[in-house]
Amino acid sequence: MDQSTWIDQHATGHLQVDGQSIPIVTANTVVVGTGAAGYCAADRLVMLGQKDVVMVTDKRRAGASRNAGSDKQTYYKLTLAGAEPDSVREMAETLFSGGSMDGDIALAEAAWSPRAFFHLVESGVPFPHNASGEYVGYKTDHDPRQRATSVGPYTSRTMVEKLEGRVKDGHGIPVLDLCRVVDLVVEDGAVVGLLCVRLDVGADHPSRFLLLRCTNLVYATGGPAGMYADSVYPNGQWGANGAALRAGVHGKNLTEWQFGLASIHPRWNVSGTYMQALPRFVSTDADGGDAREFLGEFLPDYGDQLTRIFLKGYQWPFDVRKAPEGSSLIDLLVYQETKLRGRRVWLDFRANPAEEHFDASKLSDEARAYLDATGVTGLGDSTPIERLQHMNRPAYEFYLQRNPGVDLETDMLEVAVCAQHNNGGLEVDQWWQSNLAGFFPVGEAAGAHGVYRPGGAALNSGQVGATRAASYIAQARTEDPVDEGTFASAAAPVAERAASLLKEAGARAASGTDGTDELLTRIRRLMSDKAGVVRSRESVAQAREEITALLAGYEATIAADLDSRRSVSRLFLIRDILTSQYVYLNAMEHYVASGGLSRGSVLYTDAEGDLPVVDASVSAALPELFRLRLDAGKLDDVIQVTSWDGAADPEFTWRERRPIPEHAEAFENTWRTYRENKNIG
Repeated sequence: MDQSTWIDQHATGHLQVDGQSIPIVTANTVVVGTGAAGYCAADRLVMLGQKDVVMVTDKRRAGASRNAGSDKQTYYKLTLAGAEPDSVREMAETLFSGGSMDGDIALAEAAWSPRAFFHLVESGVPFPHNASGEYVGYKTDHDPRQRATSVGPYTSRTMVEKLEGRVKDGHGIPVLDLCRVVDLVVEDGAVVGLLCVRLDVGADHPSRFLLLRCTNLVYATGGPAGMYADSVYPNGQWGANGAALRAGVHGKNLTEWQFGLASIHPRWNVSGTYMQALPRFVSTDADGGDAREFLGEFLPDYGDQLTRIFLKGYQWPFDVRKAPEGSSLIDLLVYQETKLRGRRVWLDFRANPAEEHFDASKLSDEARAYLDATGVTGLGDSTPIERLQHMNRPAYEFYLQRNPGVDLETDMLEVAVCAQHNNGGLEVDQWWQSNLAGFFPVGEAAGAHGVYRPGGAALNSGQVGATRAASYIAQARTEDPVDEGTFASAAAPVAERAASLLKEAGARAASGTDGTDELLTRIRRLMSDKAGVVRSRESVAQAREEITALLAGYEATIAADLDSRRSVSRLFLIRDILTSQYVYLNAMEHYVASGGLSRGSVLYTDAEGDLPVVDASVSAALPELFRLRLDAGKLDDVIQVTSWDGAADPEFTWRERRPIPEHAEAFENTWRTYRENKNIG
């Protein structure tokens, strides 16, 4: 049965708006997004007894969890092997120590990490264990233990595929594809539905829109990836935070992003073995000529340069604390080449840095010991490609298999400092419910993390958050959706505005040109240039002024070809991105105005600060743009909360972060309350 037929057969009514006959599909819970968090939520809902579930997505095979990864993509969980001590409380404290993270969320993510992990194992994700059944681990960034595990470059993809099989084949949950979020439908402080634009039908269809009436909305839309041009998010991952912010959902720690070195064709993190193989860093002009190594300009000592490159392997995210004297200076030197000098940067695995013979004795003890343990030093005078293939041949083969393919034996790999993850997002409580009743952001859409987080913690957070949201819904939010009349009253103005935007944008395109592609490129480039990994009070203000004007005039000026499904999609996508950019930029301005300094994965230019330290023999000076003062944890105990009514300017407050709960009840008391309500509420 095709999708239009399914919708026609399952529609519980229609809303007539400006010539559109919009079908209404009704369910207790609608899950938006078909990544690892979305499929987990749908699977858990059915397992817990709530079978009245519909899933919607803008593109089923797109999204970060299905298409992103690294040389060895990490999943973070409680220690499940060996004699090294660990505990739920200790893992919670590790997460909490990242700064500006709520303690109840940290405890929930630690306590339910085994439950989430073993659900994946039983679903068929092949996490490795030893002969005795211990799920062995390794240490990842910001991890004091060895809690990390992996199934290789495609850990999250494997998770998606296994969970998708359970949802589609095991539970038969309908998945409505090519439905892009337009707006939430809200009534009296609660979500009651969702409006989507359908990309599976053309202009001749009775309606380009779909309404979903529901009691609960699980929002697994991923991070707002469309905000930045320099991005390692996979093509097709855009996010939909703008719709939630327009509906009054609070934002949390919106300023906190994670940036890192990534290849751009194809998009992929160059972490782990890609750095530990010690490639050359080469820059060229825009046409690929005038090739030269550039790290030596500021890191002339051979051993120091190679050690910093090596450390980027497991210190992959840009960390401003490691910029003054550590491995993150490399990110800044790449940024200088690309953003300030207008050049392109490449990793070259064909020859050693400085075209010297490889000499492991000049590396730091830490780097040399690692390369000894992996057998690299036994290769003798090796090249980076020989070291990469020896340590991790699948990492080499990965680029051969991508589109476009890159053979690292013969070709250089173009890289940039890219946006990779929004550690902030939409505010949630310990059951992942937002301030809007019935609205549950999960996965990267949820602002569940602190300023820093261990590598792989996002995958655990998505699974735990989805499980907790499903648990709450199945226990406490089983009622039917609002009645048809109430829903129609709430949905009509939302649908009318969307239909008007579609109609008027089409009329402008009929007498002019489609402006969606050009505008999308412009606003994403603006964010990367003015509010990316390096930003200042002035650059953020400039970006905010431009985005504010574009958002204010968007509905009256944008033109979109209604015969092009791509243009119709981008008509609503750009509005969502502009909304997110507007609110996020205001949050950045508020952060700086509140005395916020460089922290996490962001450098805020500060005229009163210091430049990163370089070799004393270097005569060249780093640009003033890199002058910084470290936050040193002064805002770790508070959280920036954003609220916006869609009309006036966003409002911001600082609240104390919630502490890690102390549970000292007797077993019998916990057992009694669990029998009453499963301790949900």
